[in-house]
Amino acid sequence: MKIDIKDINETRKDFIVTLDASEVDEEHSNIGNEFAQMAKIPGFRPGKAPRNIVLKRFEKEIQEELKQKVMAKAYRDSLKESKVDVLTLLNVSEAEIKVGEPAELTFTLEIRPEFELPDYKGLEIEQALVEVKPEEVDDVLESLRKEKAEFSTVERASQEGDYIKFSLEGKIDDQPIVEIAPDKPIYGKMPQTWEEVGTSEGLIPGLAKELGGLAVGDTKEIEVEFPKGFTVETLAEKKAVYSVEALEVRERLLPEIDDEFLKAHQAESLDQLKEQILSSLKYRKEAENRSSLKQQASEKLAEKIEFPIPESLIDSETQSILRQMMERNLRMGVPQEEMEKNKEELHSNARKSAVTRAKLQLILAKIAEIEKISADNEDISRVIMQEAMQTGTKPEKLSKELAKDQDRVRSIQQSIVFNKTLDFLVDQATVSTAKS
Repeated sequence: MKIDIKDINETRKDFIVTLDASEVDEEHSNIGNEFAQMAKIPGFRPGKAPRNIVLKRFEKEIQEELKQKVMAKAYRDSLKESKVDVLTLLNVSEAEIKVGEPAELTFTLEIRPEFELPDYKGLEIEQALVEVKPEEVDDVLESLRKEKAEFSTVERASQEGDYIKFSLEGKIDDQPIVEIAPDKPIYGKMPQTWEEVGTSEGLIPGLAKELGGLAVGDTKEIEVEFPKGFTVETLAEKKAVYSVEALEVRERLLPEIDDEFLKAHQAESLDQLKEQILSSLKYRKEAENRSSLKQQASEKLAEKIEFPIPESLIDSETQSILRQMMERNLRMGVPQEEMEKNKEELHSNARKSAVTRAKLQLILAKIAEIEKISADNEDISRVIMQEAMQTGTKPEKLSKELAKDQDRVRSIQQSIVFNKTLDFLVDQATVSTAKS
């Protein structure tokens, strides 16, 4: 066997493997013997048919197996001889393999880049002070009350926190918005719609903040400015004037914190409910802190080293990030056509993130190998239980599905290993606490 290695770039190589005719013939002979021992041919006892008859009868099957075995041998032996650390097999050339002739095959491989790890213990990172203020507890309590609020029509001017029904019609430089964005009439003209007075999360940016002080029948002109990157491209960075008329005002009536309210939140007293809120806020802040520490450790580590990143890994991460972006945008109600318009920008942003993620994956994989960090059955069971709770699926069903999808199992194992490695880095880091 002869192996020639051709560099395509720093991490991608062509392995040109040539087997001489005797090696091909040896494989063919071995396969022929196997078929001869197992073949069932009328007129002969199993395994007793003449070899030449077997070879002729199963010529197509033998040729296909010969091709597979020669390719497998060429790949296996070339890796053994070259001692490269393969990341991905990208392509195998289609080669004609014939008895009595040499065979040449080309394998295009993505190689794991070689690099020396920097000092990864003692990274200097900073955590926030975990402190829950009484007003934060009060804000959550108020939010719980708002979730159970009722609304009553009132005969007064609208105030912050009220809900107001109103009509609207918008113009930009005296041109109706319905003409500028005819496919998005909700931004141009509506006979009636609802908004919470004073909120910053309304459909039209800034409009709800200006809806205070309006009684039924009152009209008002409100100037707004659509931000850069607004979902409706024709409106982005434009100033608009909306004419609104108040049609109805409803006051939010918050429930009393009585026994019924407390029972609905699994508490026996107001103090107990506040203690529950305090614990929940503290847990959330600690989780956010841990996530921030992992992010800092990742960034600090990536800054310490540069090496070539395999293009196939970047491409794979780019596609993964794009899928996440599209799923998030769809959940937020961004229309498919809007995403198509910004496809190039989305891809560019995804690729930038993918480069960083791919680099970090390679670094974490090497640290995990050195520190013998792995994913055990208990780790995988925990992930299955979490996914089962989130999706409402039985854990047994998820386990059966995973057993049929080894790619998904490997992805879960990799994610577990990376998270455990980041936890290790944080545990080994020099952590200071930010001043409040």
